[in-house]
Amino acid sequence: MSNGGKMAGGCLCGGVRFTLERPVSSFGACHCEMCRRWTSGPYLAHDCGENVRFDGEEYIQRYKSSDWAERGFCKICGSNLFYFVIQTGHFIMSIGALDNPDGLKMKSQIFIDEKPDCYDFAN
Repeated sequence: MSNGGKMAGGCLCGGVRFTLERPVSSFGACHCEMCRRWTSGPYLAHDCGENVRFDGEEYIQRYKSSDWAERGFCKICGSNLFYFVIQTGHFIMSIGALDNPDGLKMKSQIFIDEKPDCYDFAN
């Protein structure tokens, strides 16, 4: 899962790569309408703070989806990469973009009241 306490990931085309400076052990799911439209399902992610290093930043496109946040994606392949909180500088990284998410555990869910009834998590 990690390499020297770090985890890596990237987009579908490989243009963007990232390294998480601290290992991730858990993640959460966001069921809000914006996240569901962005990812075609719940957004599975982890707050990595400011401890993210990017390679291929020239391929990252940011979309300001609200007054407080931006969503980052690869401008070549469209892979969603992160939700960025403007005020704190925190990156909420997409778990699906990690090279190896094996062993991670879902620990929280938010905006449950917005979750449609067409899906449920088995655990």
